[in-house]
Amino acid sequence: MGASCGHNHAFDGMSDEYKKRLIWVTIINLVMFGVEMAGGQLAGSQALKADALDFLQDGVTYAISFWVIGRPQGVRATAALFKGLTLLTMGLWVAGSTAYQFFYIGLPNAEAMGAIGFLALIANLASVFLLMAYKDGDANVRSVWLCSRNDAIGNVGVMIAALAVWGSASGWPDLIVAIVMAGLFLSSAWQVLTQSIRELRQGDEHHDHQH
Repeated sequence: MGASCGHNHAFDGMSDEYKKRLIWVTIINLVMFGVEMAGGQLAGSQALKADALDFLQDGVTYAISFWVIGRPQGVRATAALFKGLTLLTMGLWVAGSTAYQFFYIGLPNAEAMGAIGFLALIANLASVFLLMAYKDGDANVRSVWLCSRNDAIGNVGVMIAALAVWGSASGWPDLIVAIVMAGLFLSSAWQVLTQSIRELRQGDEHHDHQH
């Protein structure tokens, strides 16, 4: 779906209701980062750690998004560019750490993975519900929605991996989910980067026309 939803002016976040929801999802994500990273360490799960990192990145993304609301388009697009680069870095980190785990596999604790994954899924569905009405907009608003959506998809993956680890007594499902999540980060990074670069160029062209 196009980010501007067919309108000439994409929603830029200038809404008290949107700001309120943004504060809530920021708190949810930062709390869940701590919970899931600790759980991923205890369970020895690469997929949980990748998902925890996603929570941290989202919390930072939402905080930046809140800060740039109402600022000039150039500032908003630059912030979105930064967030796209963060997503890219995370995707590469997850891919690299998963490759490392491939050569040093310990079987994750499936029960802990499932329990923490379920808790994270509830947190993510709450975030998705809060942001559903604002999934289209400028690169800044769009990046918020993509992060929220990625979280929910990632958590479903963690739950499936936990079941598969438990059923197969193998660490492979955990690694596969981590790889899929790395791909999701990289795909979202591409979307946010291309849209933010396009908006930066539009801003430059607009500035040139004024002079």
